[in-house]
Amino acid sequence: MPVALDRDAIAPLAPLQPVVLEGHGVRLEPLRLDHAPELEHCAADGELWRLRFTSAPAPGQAAAYVEAALRGAAEQHMLPFVVRDLGRGGDVVGTTRYHDILLATRRVEIGYTWYALSAQRTHVNTACKLLLLTHAFNTLGCLVVGWRTDNFNFASQRAIERLGARRDGIIRGNALRRDGTLRDTVMYSLAAGEWPQSRAHLRWRLAQAAR
Repeated sequence: MPVALDRDAIAPLAPLQPVVLEGHGVRLEPLRLDHAPELEHCAADGELWRLRFTSAPAPGQAAAYVEAALRGAAEQHMLPFVVRDLGRGGDVVGTTRYHDILLATRRVEIGYTWYALSAQRTHVNTACKLLLLTHAFNTLGCLVVGWRTDNFNFASQRAIERLGARRDGIIRGNALRRDGTLRDTVMYSLAAGEWPQSRAHLRWRLAQAAR
């Protein structure tokens, strides 16, 4: 006889609310339309729109990029942020967000992350991931945090794996790249039980970077 599922076993997440996350030399602020000029300036640092794998907007498209992110927030499947580097006077150096938010299963993904070239290979990305993961697991009570990346974006895959995330598999042909080619997507996840080890490693990396 089929076993009935206990639908009360997992309480859903409450809808995510805009929040400021600060620490480790960065501050994540809720994305606003008036951030568009600063993000356009960030994307120009390295001409990020020319990269095959990035979601950074091309010149003149930053406002539309922000508007799309804010629509996702209004529909409660995204929570976008701008990233400020407090060591550079609080300048905006990029953006990131929670996305594909599944309240019923207590899962969020982290993505749409890009930084000005001058902020890459610094403490910024590690600090942002530590803040986002801490908020997801410790405050929101997520059970799983996920990531997705292009199957040819090997640098992104290595970066996600350094967080302690596990590779779940590949979804074939599920998206188009900005150049119109068909993309396979590599999926990763980190479960709540794995978070303490990941947190310790991220803190260690930040301590090493500060030396």
